[in-house]
Amino acid sequence: MPQTADEPDAVAVRTWCSLALDALGREREAIDAINVYPVADGDTGTNLYLTVESAAAAVEAVFAAHETGTSVPSAADAVRAMAHGALIGARGNSGTILAQLLRGMAGVLAEGTGGDRMRLALDRAAVWAREAVAHPVEGTVLTVADRAAAAAGRAAPGADTAEVARAAYEGARAALDATPGQLPALARAGVVDAGGRGLVTLLGALVEAVSGRAPEQPYETSVPFVPPPADDAECPADGDAGGPAFEVIYLLEAGDEAVERLRTRLDALGDSLVVVGGDGLWNVHVHVDDAGAAVEAGVEAGRPYRIRITHFAADRAHARPEPAGRAVVVVVPGDGLAALCREAGATTVLARPGEPPASGELVDAIRRAHAREVVLLPNDGDLRHTAAAAAEQARAQGVRVALIPTRAAVQGIAALAVHEPDRSFDEDVVAMTAAAGATRYAELAVAERQSWTSAGICQAGDILGLIDGDVAVIGQDVPATARKVLDRMLAAGGELVTLVLGEHTPATLADSLEQHVREAHLAVDTTTYAGGHQGAPLLIGVE
Repeated sequence: MPQTADEPDAVAVRTWCSLALDALGREREAIDAINVYPVADGDTGTNLYLTVESAAAAVEAVFAAHETGTSVPSAADAVRAMAHGALIGARGNSGTILAQLLRGMAGVLAEGTGGDRMRLALDRAAVWAREAVAHPVEGTVLTVADRAAAAAGRAAPGADTAEVARAAYEGARAALDATPGQLPALARAGVVDAGGRGLVTLLGALVEAVSGRAPEQPYETSVPFVPPPADDAECPADGDAGGPAFEVIYLLEAGDEAVERLRTRLDALGDSLVVVGGDGLWNVHVHVDDAGAAVEAGVEAGRPYRIRITHFAADRAHARPEPAGRAVVVVVPGDGLAALCREAGATTVLARPGEPPASGELVDAIRRAHAREVVLLPNDGDLRHTAAAAAEQARAQGVRVALIPTRAAVQGIAALAVHEPDRSFDEDVVAMTAAAGATRYAELAVAERQSWTSAGICQAGDILGLIDGDVAVIGQDVPATARKVLDRMLAAGGELVTLVLGEHTPATLADSLEQHVREAHLAVDTTTYAGGHQGAPLLIGVE
């Protein structure tokens, strides 16, 4: 496609995601502060940021796939990636609705561009978002989306994409200022709708992406801000300040008919029900008192995964605790290690196989730790830039953050083992860094295809032993490969071997490896942990 303002191409989509992410990063705390509806949990800005971050990452992945050639992705590929990324990364009520807005726009813009297509895209986005919400409420982001689409429709005949986007932005601004008059919870708190505020930010970024110029008058609410009371947590169903106890959100693989039945069942269980998606993949969001029943309903409908359950009651009971002196935030590859680290007092971020956490998730974890000083352990070399960005953002918010560049979970375990919050921050960081640096790491992996490695050619199904990130051993089975890896690592010395077993790795493997170490390497101790669903069948650390 030609790169004109009238016909945004893939680069414009990429630019939109980048500008929107930057803007939400700047405004996230302000949006969080005015979040009083449907639940006053102060996370709308954060959820929108995380959702857009996932959309932006999906678009970047499409561009990365074209790096070896001279072409760029098509606009259709970029907008579809944006919508898919938002769908799988949607967080909270606001993020889930945003994912549906982007999905509606993508369905139109993938078929063509220009001013008329942008009008239709904004209209479809508003319609689809409203249809996804079980009980739409006026004065929310749904109203702002409606008014933005209506304003776009009133743009002059023949208007180009930039002019239509600018009209939508102005319509959204006016609609947002009117939200307190439509929703009593907003009027009582003296704020505009937080989700609608986020949508205005996104439309402002769209204007800049397609025109090259930011809106001449950035949005500033004309409604005087009055900080909402800490316990003003209303739900759309009945306005009860207590509201349902849990927020449940998950991705679901299911057919259309099963999802319709799921909507009916979840609607009877709770409120704030939003189901978005299509083509077999859905994002489900609901507020309920019985979280188990909400998940069970998903199991009956299809295959739910990436399940997140937030306990609102716990958040309300501890709405503004005094910050702790120091905390440790740890990225872990499996639920077993997550439980272990939580027992040690750390705040954990789960890195699912193939789904590394985004910087927003790390910032969110640092906020949840609620401490003046935080030690961040990414436990993955590929996360170094993500973790650095998260640390920088947290520092800008007044948190003292030390990033220890751990490259593997076993290094994180070693660092956490020597953590002592009673000593000075600098001394603690030095001790933890030294412990991590003194730990060599390895893992076993299954080769997916024939390929060249530093240890020779491997075939699909071979067991690979990676030491410090490089393939060192190619074997036919896990036990023999593990023994060879241990022997190579212990040839340089060591006092303690740490074994972390994957979910489907038999416990007998740990027993046999411990016996091997005891017989072949005198005075070396072995400790074993169950890693749960961590991807690799075995992680190894040697200190």
